[in-house]
Amino acid sequence: MAYLLGIDIGTTGTHTVQEKIEEYSHVKLVRVNVSLEPYARPEDYFEIHGTRRQRTSRVQVSTSEEPVETNELYGKDLFTNIQRYTAKASGIARSAKFDIIHAHDWMTFRAGMEASKASGKPLVIHVHATEYDRTGGHGTNSTIRDIEQMGARAAHRIIAVSNRTKQTLMQYYGISARKISVVYNAINASEHAPNRVAKRYLKKKIVLFLGRITIQKGPEYFLEAASKVSEKEPNVIFVMAGSGDMMHKMVERASDLNIGHKVLFPGFLKGAALNRIYDMADVYVMPSVSEPFGIVPLEAMSHGVPTIISKQSGVSEVVKNALKVDFWDIDRLANGMIALLRYGTLWNSLRKNGNSEMGRLSWDNSASQCISVYRKTLGKISSARRISPPMMEDPRRLRRLHTRLDIASDGTDLDWPAEEFRTASHRLP
Repeated sequence: MAYLLGIDIGTTGTHTVQEKIEEYSHVKLVRVNVSLEPYARPEDYFEIHGTRRQRTSRVQVSTSEEPVETNELYGKDLFTNIQRYTAKASGIARSAKFDIIHAHDWMTFRAGMEASKASGKPLVIHVHATEYDRTGGHGTNSTIRDIEQMGARAAHRIIAVSNRTKQTLMQYYGISARKISVVYNAINASEHAPNRVAKRYLKKKIVLFLGRITIQKGPEYFLEAASKVSEKEPNVIFVMAGSGDMMHKMVERASDLNIGHKVLFPGFLKGAALNRIYDMADVYVMPSVSEPFGIVPLEAMSHGVPTIISKQSGVSEVVKNALKVDFWDIDRLANGMIALLRYGTLWNSLRKNGNSEMGRLSWDNSASQCISVYRKTLGKISSARRISPPMMEDPRRLRRLHTRLDIASDGTDLDWPAEEFRTASHRLP
């Protein structure tokens, strides 16, 4: 059995995380009290830190040994917290029992690299989004971008959430396609059973935008299209659910477009409120500028909500029963909304077939694919380390090896990803 060191940032409160972990008796949880938040960027950090309850970062160690004791670590800013989190993960890696490291997104890449260095174990990084996605390609933070590239280059294997993300890693970070495995996201369909008899307080049809209100998600394109739809379909309400740095700007934009009275901003929704808005919606729209995957459309489809998604999204690679448009094509986006609002045959077709389609997209399948990546990575590491004795005993062969791989002959460790090492070694005479 292979043990996993999973380095991740908590997305829920401490109590909820503990309940989830207790389902798996073989998982040990080491808590690292550092204030880090998923999707956070430097400019968002102080707002998040000041307005939200401090969340708990976590390091999961799948081992029979007791968890390493942790100290409370608090940082003054985002990068200080990342540095302290990295130091703690490195310390845990020196004493914990595991075979492979799995790190998620840029805030944990340094921790994964240091854990790999401290333990000598291979590193798998999981790319859920890149700086190019989060900023829509504009105003990227060079420090974050460099950390992402460093992590991608240091990793023995990379898991990308879509082919779109894989192409981004290849194009902007110079990563070889051979190093990247695509494992699509999914949902637990049982948690999103449709309830189409949900009580409606408004006797109007509802078009829903649900997600972070940031440049990445294309909220301005939703409002531009909503303005056009409103001219043709006056009996429609538009709901922009979520929060983000563009919230106030979108409220002002709705007013400028003279649809302020038709757009509701309920804020961030979760739990029963989230399920309720899905069940009340007639159409869900995701006009993302750059979406690595996009889980929300799957949730909407599971609730039986006909969906319009951006072609610039990873989820468009795996779903068939949804309307797909370019995020910037306001006319097509508006026409898609109008068609679903007017034509019952199309609406029912997407509702029924979209809901049925969710049966083949499950976290169990995604988890199995991740396990295959672990096995492949561990297998390649083992193969790379099995260097024949004659090769190492022949001084001429050893000198050629050092020359061809351009490494020092002073005892420096060969710290290459296994795949690149094997490829380079095969080129030797």
